[in-house]
Amino acid sequence: MTVQPDPRDRVRAKKMADIVADRIRQQIARGELKAGDWLPTEPELTRRFQVSRPTLREAFRLLEADSLVRVRRGPPGGAQVHIPGPEAAAPIFGLLLTLAGTTVHDLYEAMAVIEPPAVRRLTDEGSDFEHDMLEQSLDDVAQALQAPYNQSAPAIVQFHRRIVELAGNQTLSLVFAMLGEVMTRHVSALYGVERVSEPEFAARNRSIMRAYRTLLKLIRKRDGAEAERYWAEHLRAARGFLLRDAKAARKQVIDLIG
Repeated sequence: MTVQPDPRDRVRAKKMADIVADRIRQQIARGELKAGDWLPTEPELTRRFQVSRPTLREAFRLLEADSLVRVRRGPPGGAQVHIPGPEAAAPIFGLLLTLAGTTVHDLYEAMAVIEPPAVRRLTDEGSDFEHDMLEQSLDDVAQALQAPYNQSAPAIVQFHRRIVELAGNQTLSLVFAMLGEVMTRHVSALYGVERVSEPEFAARNRSIMRAYRTLLKLIRKRDGAEAERYWAEHLRAARGFLLRDAKAARKQVIDLIG
């Protein structure tokens, strides 16, 4: 019995543009091409890959879509390697959160699970230099708090993100960075609509700085258990402020990433 081929079973061969893009993508991933490097000229690349200029330019478009190169058009032109940060993945990550029906409360809880163990690791295993870097982030917060709250939110979230980055786990750092992109928008929106008196505004600033300085002091003392306990307690207290509006806490992430 002869079995007729089913068109649905055909495997589509990769287009040459996909193959060229894959080759360059691998070079970037292996570190053979670094951020800021310029790719060879079009004539050189067409000879190397033995493809036409339209095929090469389609490969560039694919790499641009991945935020891996920036193409400068017109003379002299060229493609420059760009290493994307977490913000490049934030839109698709935000979409996944949205499709899962994620709320602001759920988002905050995830961040609160990650941070205290990161504090413990940074305290126990971090170098003095890494502790100095966290102090620099604290200085950035102090400066940012001179601006209105909705403008200082990025620096506040960045301090939390820095803790996880300096703890040394790259996977958690990237996940936390994407969560932080969304939480920054929530904090900015919350502070932006609030109307508080000058004394209350100043009191909040002092409270934030007091908590951050206490944490840094515990980290420098290398008291990992106490630093972790203190930070978990601080995050629970902060949750009471950030999520005190039950309606806002149930707001889905889609309302924040649009």
